[in-house]
Amino acid sequence: MLFLVLGKGKTGSLVAEVARERGHGVRAYDIHENQHASALTAPNLAGVDVVIDFTSPEAAAENIRAVLALGCRIVVGTTGWYGQLGEMKAIAQRRGGALLYGTNFSIGVQKLFRLTAELAKLDGYRFAISETHHTSKVDAPSGTAITLKQIIEGIRPGIEIPVESHRVGDANGEHVVTATSEYDVLELRHDAYSRRGFALGAVRGAEWVHDKSGTWEFREIFDQL
Repeated sequence: MLFLVLGKGKTGSLVAEVARERGHGVRAYDIHENQHASALTAPNLAGVDVVIDFTSPEAAAENIRAVLALGCRIVVGTTGWYGQLGEMKAIAQRRGGALLYGTNFSIGVQKLFRLTAELAKLDGYRFAISETHHTSKVDAPSGTAITLKQIIEGIRPGIEIPVESHRVGDANGEHVVTATSEYDVLELRHDAYSRRGFALGAVRGAEWVHDKSGTWEFREIFDQL
């Protein structure tokens, strides 16, 4: 398959590397080569099986809109644009494109989501979340932390769940969910040693979505990879 990677930062570069290792062809644009989605034209996307976006929230929204308007397929690892998700779903449905998005493409984090849902069923506990990322990460709290918060709130509506965000050096990403009672404390923790896990999940997601039309969150389909 041929993938077009948007973003040549640390994660985007790893996505391109992993895709090549898995036998795929790869093209890549950085922000200067694709300002305001200007490079996402029908001629440039001809022959591209899936676009993979690891850019910024503002750029991602423009990129998604352009790709879906052409009836193409896109995997989005960028967060911070979900306020426009309804619009993107409508475009995908109308034009026959495909959108696979997620706050985190790490398989380990997908398991963390499921374990958090189990933890949230405990009565008599207070819940809290903390996350730590590199200093260049724009959004805070992280999309993953927001997802964890939403998972707990979905099971225990009406309770307050504090989220602490930390930006430290070149941290790849740490998420901790804590449940504290009068008698004990439980902790779930995912600490990414490398961004490679995120890159691999995104590439596997692109392999999955390449022949499909519709909209999915990565949490819904990762068992199928």
